[in-house]
Amino acid sequence: QVQLVESGGGLVQPGGSLRLSCAASGSIFRVYAMAWYRQGPGKQRELVAVISSDGLTNYADSVKGRFTISRDNAKNMVDLQMNRLKPEDTAVYFCYADIQMEQTGSMRDYWGQGTQVTVSS
Repeated sequence: QVQLVESGGGLVQPGGSLRLSCAASGSIFRVYAMAWYRQGPGKQRELVAVISSDGLTNYADSVKGRFTISRDNAKNMVDLQMNRLKPEDTAVYFCYADIQMEQTGSMRDYWGQGTQVTVSS
């Protein structure tokens, strides 16, 4: 079985910074794309940032220049550094990973449990 465990959410003032981390563990052969999604109050889940196993990144327009996604392939971890946070960044942030299972070789999508980020004065 595979688990994604997130950490680093919390309450921050507008203009502040937070760093989210996510670690994948379990019977993993290889982790391909990793990403962060978010779901704000009354909104649909949206992609925030994605990073390939080769380190190629892509960002939602709303976070470009403020957020940075990075990963450590040796540790199966992905981070999201969030700077200059705005109230509209308030959401539950979910970690995502596309994982090839060790025993079967099959591919499967995994999600973390979500971590709350609140930007408010």
